[in-house]
Amino acid sequence: MKKQFRPITLFVLALLALVLSVSAAFASAAPQPVNLGQDVNKMQWYLVNYGKNDDGYFACTRKYYTNPEEKKKTVDLIVEKFAIDQETASGLYFTEYGYVYSADGKDFAVTYIKHYDMVGNVIKSTEYDAAGREFVKMSKEMIPFKAYPYATGELPAKKPAPKKK
Repeated sequence: MKKQFRPITLFVLALLALVLSVSAAFASAAPQPVNLGQDVNKMQWYLVNYGKNDDGYFACTRKYYTNPEEKKKTVDLIVEKFAIDQETASGLYFTEYGYVYSADGKDFAVTYIKHYDMVGNVIKSTEYDAAGREFVKMSKEMIPFKAYPYATGELPAKKPAPKKK
């Protein structure tokens, strides 16, 4: 005797297929991190988010402290400028920067700066509203310049290479 699918079973299967296809679409739409290389201070940079929002084209980058001397300078600045204790500031692992670009793509402004420790706790965060942003001309050496083609869609994010078995 053959079993027949009941309407409820078909409905559940259709719903499951819909959920899987929608979640796959959202997963593929999320920007992949891009390794932007090292800057002149031997700090490692990654582009972690980018695209277009209400402010225009934007990019979010992370600077990892791969140069101990530069990390010490930043830690000392955090302690001095923001009155954060030395022990907390010394946990600095990376800094995340938010950028927004001018309509002509020649200038950028910082929208936020967040300093994080190794486990992802924010040590210090500063946000700049539209009135407090100062636009600066971009040059080829600057990280915002390297992030701009991704934000505008001129360069697609590279998907990570598949893992070898």
